[in-house]
Amino acid sequence: MLQQYKTVAGYGEDEIVIERSRFIGYAQRVTSEEEAMAFIAMIKKKHWDATHNCSAFVIGEHDQIQRSSDDGEPSGTAGKPILECIKKNGCKDTVVVVTRYFGGIKLGAGGLVRAYTAGTVVALKAAGIVIHQLHHNISVSVDYHWWGKVENELRIGQHRVKQTDYTDRVTVHLLIPDGEEEAFVSHMIDLTHGQAQIVRKEKEYVEVPVEAVQGDEN
Repeated sequence: MLQQYKTVAGYGEDEIVIERSRFIGYAQRVTSEEEAMAFIAMIKKKHWDATHNCSAFVIGEHDQIQRSSDDGEPSGTAGKPILECIKKNGCKDTVVVVTRYFGGIKLGAGGLVRAYTAGTVVALKAAGIVIHQLHHNISVSVDYHWWGKVENELRIGQHRVKQTDYTDRVTVHLLIPDGEEEAFVSHMIDLTHGQAQIVRKEKEYVEVPVEAVQGDEN
């Protein structure tokens, strides 16, 4: 599993106007090529009267699946810029469709590349980009005698606590970032003089928001 990766938070939609042409950008998180194609088909059905519905998607931990479509625009002026913008922002499991309603003014190849890149940027911004950081599920169980000291350490360290169970012992369930789990476990054992019972469980990704979305620097 990757230590972290970026993707969109969910569905996003926004619109820009360039030289009287409307460019409507759509973004969505997907986990398979079938989901991506279904999303593209949905947008095409919604905008059946549009001049073009250009698209691209990147899927897989190592970007194994990459597809793009110019949908009638000159080759390389729409689908590829959309794909490159998705990749430039480091997004995985992401599909983007940019719908164009022609406004009567031709943009030229360079203008189209910039326009479809801009359409992708607004779509990604509308959807929101998040980082999925790999975390370890770790449970720490201690007698009440040790709980005050453990609780204080967790507060100081600003650790992500999922749940705390109060039974005959106190068991706190935490998410510890990948790479920090060994040091955390050692610290808990040292802190409680070996009295803490540590249970390691499955790993999971935690979402962290990302503010900046990159566009075309040319």
